[in-house]
Amino acid sequence: MITHRSGALHADAVRVLTGWRAPDADQELKRRGFLEHLAAHPDGVWRECVSGHITASTVVLDDSRSRVLLTLHSKVKAWLQLGGHCEAADVTLCDAALREATEESGIIGLRLLPDPVQVDRHFVRCHPEGSYHLDVQYLAIAPAGARHQISDESDDLRWFDVSALPEPTDEALRRLVGRATAR
Repeated sequence: MITHRSGALHADAVRVLTGWRAPDADQELKRRGFLEHLAAHPDGVWRECVSGHITASTVVLDDSRSRVLLTLHSKVKAWLQLGGHCEAADVTLCDAALREATEESGIIGLRLLPDPVQVDRHFVRCHPEGSYHLDVQYLAIAPAGARHQISDESDDLRWFDVSALPEPTDEALRRLVGRATAR
């Protein structure tokens, strides 16, 4: 059953993706695919939607925009941006992205830019049969002198020079960091 709040998050996801200008043809195809998924799935913002669900993540740059904060994800075993599933308290995708980034970094006062940087669709094991994360990816700037704190979801959490990303990681993260630093 869809509550008023979950309907609000679904509506916000549709609004964000409808208004977002994709940076290239591949991103435009993904954006349209996300909107088609949301049109077909009123529960498409929730983890319970087995075929796939919207997630929100954030690439965090330091105040000089020369370093990126990455997590060595405890399940994926790769360096990633911060983020995850939407929760009932999230009214907007920006709320979800900022909440996840704050929880996973321990940094108070992150400044989230309002428009997504990119979107990414990737296979995950949220359900025994597998599922897809339809990830809407944002950029946040950490305040000067920000101190991070590792969360239970991470094996490690560190700042890296944006031109020297660690391994293992993937091309989606490399594109995300590249697009974020170009903003």
